[in-house]
Amino acid sequence: MLPPDFPRRVDAFACDLDRTLIAEDGVLRPRTIAAIQAVRERGSHVLLVTGRMFRSALPYAVAAGIEEPLVCYQGAVVAEPASGEFLRHEPIPLELAREAINAVQSEGFRLNCYVDDDLYVAEITENARAYANFQHIPITPVGDLLEWLERPPTKLVAVDDPAALDGLKAVLVERFAERLFIAKSLPYFLELASPAVSKGSGLAFLAEHLGFAAEHTVAFGDGENDLELLDWAGYAVSVENGHEALRARADWLCPPAEEEGVAQALEAFLESSG
Repeated sequence: MLPPDFPRRVDAFACDLDRTLIAEDGVLRPRTIAAIQAVRERGSHVLLVTGRMFRSALPYAVAAGIEEPLVCYQGAVVAEPASGEFLRHEPIPLELAREAINAVQSEGFRLNCYVDDDLYVAEITENARAYANFQHIPITPVGDLLEWLERPPTKLVAVDDPAALDGLKAVLVERFAERLFIAKSLPYFLELASPAVSKGSGLAFLAEHLGFAAEHTVAFGDGENDLELLDWAGYAVSVENGHEALRARADWLCPPAEEEGVAQALEAFLESSG
């Protein structure tokens, strides 16, 4: 299954979660769990690198037996799964966050706001409820976000129709340029974070913390927010149905999450390495 140029030595497999390791149903399946555990027993790290908040990603790490820190919030947070301690936290500076909130709201969109691993909204809308249900997390309405916000948020997320978010993204990129990280995690989620943040920077932090190198890392992803993740890793893998730009960047395309493509790749790696 593996292409001839797939690395023979891999110290770390870094995996996006949604639409990469798990499909639309959000279920981490037994075959994938078994493959992750087998690779870890062989001595390689398996790392979750996700846009999700820590509390939303943690159950998947626990289910898979992953003990390494989790890269969450597009890389803004690296957290220990056992204690919940944040080893890295790069929130959006407060005044910049307020400017971004005002810009998004002026375009007619509502925002999810994350502070201290909790989710806050101005009011609970259908989109906000759908997002919270998707992530299996509580949601707290606070009224006017600009009046309420007193601490730097970890990230901001607009949830809406994919085409509408494409238009909003163009407006925000023109206005904020290099001042914000702006990317879609899924077609209907537009995420804003500190300009110091990406999945690549989060993984680089974790690599230094755990002691592995990019050249011995394989990264798996599906979305435009995985570009920096694949750029950092020595070997880049996109699922076959991933974002066009990611597929173009990848060294190899693996089967989609619906076919447990990451598990297939891990199994093939174990078989090839004896």
